[in-house]
Amino acid sequence: MLGLIISLIIVGLIAGALARLIVPGKQDLSIPMTILIGIIGSFVGGFLGYLIFHKDSQNGFFQPSGIIGSVIGAVIVLLIWLRVGNRSSVRR
Repeated sequence: MLGLIISLIIVGLIAGALARLIVPGKQDLSIPMTILIGIIGSFVGGFLGYLIFHKDSQNGFFQPSGIIGSVIGAVIVLLIWLRVGNRSSVRR
């Protein structure tokens, strides 16, 4: 269980950092927020991969396609986060 949590954090950090490098512009995110975006992106990428290819993680946890899917999912989550985060709380 502890190994799974540590691997989720590492994959989240890698996917979140790569997503921040891919998406242009300045993002004011901390390292824990980058990890969180990467972890959520991993779930989004895994879900999209399952919907498109109808395969899940039966062949192992670390796969190149899983890392790529995690990065794609993290980019999607980061773009949504930046779009929602740029809204002002006061509407006129």
